[in-house]
Amino acid sequence: MFSAKDASGRRARVKLGARRLRNSAVAKGRLLNCRARFPCYWIEGGEENEQIPGPRPVSATLHVEETAFGKWFLKTETWRVHVLERAMADLVRLIPERQASYGVVVDVGCGSGYSLPKLAQRFAPRELVGVDIDPQMLALAGAEARAAGVGVRLAEASSSRMPLPDGYADLLFCHQTFHHLVEQEEALAEFLRVLKPGGLLLFAESTRRYIHSWIIRALFRHPMEVQRTAPEYLQMLRSAGFVVPEASISYPYLWWSRGDLGILERWFGVQPPKEREETLLNLVAVKPA
Repeated sequence: MFSAKDASGRRARVKLGARRLRNSAVAKGRLLNCRARFPCYWIEGGEENEQIPGPRPVSATLHVEETAFGKWFLKTETWRVHVLERAMADLVRLIPERQASYGVVVDVGCGSGYSLPKLAQRFAPRELVGVDIDPQMLALAGAEARAAGVGVRLAEASSSRMPLPDGYADLLFCHQTFHHLVEQEEALAEFLRVLKPGGLLLFAESTRRYIHSWIIRALFRHPMEVQRTAPEYLQMLRSAGFVVPEASISYPYLWWSRGDLGILERWFGVQPPKEREETLLNLVAVKPA
């Protein structure tokens, strides 16, 4: 479907990533310039395959680049275990009538790719796609997938402009990505376009309460004007056309999402308030059939 020969008439071996990443220490991949100057990649456990066409040009204002600390944090055990794995386990639990496998799974905002092997393991897709706007993160994602022996297509693109056909994906995974996006409504419209009828959106997000906290403001960088409460995220998803069953919604109150980092509860036994403004939202939304 995505033929490099049709796009350029030839294939060129290059380092994984755009020209500015040519010296990065990652395994060799393949690059296809099939739309303007925008790259796309294909990594599959050492095998060669076709690539996804590169995305349309996007404005830099669509993405707020993370701080150096934020990029470092994505490599830590805290992120892998307490953030990513906890969210993924919760989302899997929320899936209505879960299937043994999902044909095409897309990780929107795949970052450094730690989620890719986990998605392959949990959903057994015949095709796994990772999308991210940051080419440095894509280079890391490619290396992560190759090390795990997982086949994945990687596309440098905005979440609101993905180079995928209509009705292509069975499942979209969007974990801790939305609070980085400026064009949130446009991204949801794109998710609906890319999903098949009846397809699932696994959505895990930090709310305004958490993103506006002092520690996050000090260490990370986000577009603060677009942050939303949990009810506002739910309303936006439903207004976009998604069906969000109440049984597929979760509000975890994990220690790292609290202003005191859970110290009061862990050290002094102070229980969190039952009535509070939620800091995290996990849900499974469905595109109507």
